[in-house]
Amino acid sequence: MKLSIIIVNYNVKHYLEQCLDSVINALKGIDSEILVVDNNSTDGSQQMLAQKFPFIKSIQNKENWGFSKANNQALEISQGEYVLLLNPDTLVEENTFQKAIQFMDSHPKAGGLGVKMINGKGDYLPESKRGFPTPATAFFKFSGLAQIFHKSKRYNKYHLGHLNPDETHEIEVLAGAFMFLRKSVLDKIGFLDEAFFMYGEDIDLSYRITRAGYINYYYPETRIIHYKGESTKKSSINYVLVFYKAMLIFANKHFSKKSYKSLFFLINTAIYSKAFFALLMRFISFVSSKIFMFRSKSKRIIIVGSEQECNRIETLLGAYQIKSSFIGKITIDKNIKRHAGFMGSFSQLKDILRIYKIDELIFCIKDLGINDILNKMSELKKLSIEYKFAYKNSTAILGSNTAYTI
Repeated sequence: MKLSIIIVNYNVKHYLEQCLDSVINALKGIDSEILVVDNNSTDGSQQMLAQKFPFIKSIQNKENWGFSKANNQALEISQGEYVLLLNPDTLVEENTFQKAIQFMDSHPKAGGLGVKMINGKGDYLPESKRGFPTPATAFFKFSGLAQIFHKSKRYNKYHLGHLNPDETHEIEVLAGAFMFLRKSVLDKIGFLDEAFFMYGEDIDLSYRITRAGYINYYYPETRIIHYKGESTKKSSINYVLVFYKAMLIFANKHFSKKSYKSLFFLINTAIYSKAFFALLMRFISFVSSKIFMFRSKSKRIIIVGSEQECNRIETLLGAYQIKSSFIGKITIDKNIKRHAGFMGSFSQLKDILRIYKIDELIFCIKDLGINDILNKMSELKKLSIEYKFAYKNSTAILGSNTAYTI
């Protein structure tokens, strides 16, 4: 078997459903298997898997074992030459697996591979490529210098800001959202360290891959959409504590005592400052939401797809009682006439968004490939647009910030 895909799920049923649809579509012609490990979800994830994807291998835990242990459960029974650890809040391009396999086959010293990640707003995610969190690297990140000098090799080593995101590079750390790994290397160095409940396990595994003499690569020739943060809210105090605790576990495991003490001081300072900032942002968000209730502006929405899918999504929006002042439809059908309720064609989308001052764009993935959608998002990246994605036969319309579900 060529490829095993492992997805750990915890209470993100609708994102998992979309992810699996995109994965299955991209696996055509590849000898493969999909393994989903559910960490005791309570949102109906297990029922959805049984009903819609009965052919997928499923492990249903009776409690939340964390990311590392859940992945290891699937790794133990995986049969692929390559293994992909994939987050459920992702969508993959149709050629992602073919290209990743071709690259790894032609680079026998490659231990792992990461790809270009785009969030639900169409923005490039800098964590697509990262360096190890040494004390100096951590200081520059925590102090804000990395963000100020985001293209500096010295100050932004954490996100390797000096490396062109459109070119292939050797890197240090693979992103946990998409880790394409050579199974034979994992058999030599061991699986994920279960001391990491969540976060940090990707850094630790990447470090052990390079220590064993293999190379990690950043490969932007294929892309994924990573909604990012649906299963863990990044602004929460709990996230701050878990994330920085993971950094300390890594430092204690791999750094000298002197380096660990330096990083310990930096991380504890960061924890208190981040926790204060998280509380402040939560207060501001609460106040803003109250003000927004009185000043809220109705959304102006465009739906892109076939006539049938556009009409289906328009009906769903009505069922969700979405507050909108305008809902328009863009067809991908070349023969449909404008008077049929469509404003124009896919090629005219950019002009229509500007003219009608659209806030939100919904792509019907049944009719458009992920590759076509990402290309269009790249073309529209200078516009302030919120993107959402509606999959075939699904009642969920998902985005990075909000989701419409029933």
